[in-house]
Amino acid sequence: MNKKICAWAAHTYPDYISYHNEEWGVPVHEDKTHFEFLTLEGAQAGLSWRTILNKRGGYREAFADFNVSRISKFTSTHLASLMTNPNIVRNRLKIASVHENAKAFIQIQKEFGSFDAYVWRFVDHQPIQGAWHAKKEGPPSQSNRSLQLSKDLKKRGFKFVGSTIMYAYMQAIGMVNDHGHDCYRYRQIKALTSS
Repeated sequence: MNKKICAWAAHTYPDYISYHNEEWGVPVHEDKTHFEFLTLEGAQAGLSWRTILNKRGGYREAFADFNVSRISKFTSTHLASLMTNPNIVRNRLKIASVHENAKAFIQIQKEFGSFDAYVWRFVDHQPIQGAWHAKKEGPPSQSNRSLQLSKDLKKRGFKFVGSTIMYAYMQAIGMVNDHGHDCYRYRQIKALTSS
């Protein structure tokens, strides 16, 4: 039985389909996973999500399985060496941003108890159910809330956290359920978030 899924994931690469079916839109409440998605979404800027999914294992290996404490202690020599790693996006600014973001992430954890407690405030701790569906158009690329989150993260020293990147992050970690209404995951995610 073929279940209908979101158009962006349908009839495409198996890694897209499994990511869509198993992860995209599922509410995340673990800080390590938050940092992973912040890193991956920032790395995607100007690239395809397929490229990033293909390099996900490389990112986990290169960035200490997203252990922010370890990443925050990376030396400039170590960061420079990552420019030769073909398993990640070899962009000096993006690599440096992971280090800077880890330090800023730790400060948020100290202030709020966890990054999770901090970030979910931007949606009042309740996932937004894709309001765009009623308009018969695709999901937006950003929102007022992603703009607020972006501005606050930048103020706290984060890099590669523009409003569009933050909206993609919010979709990925379930702060927004942007599965299409006709996608079988929409109701599953909605039920998951309302329980």
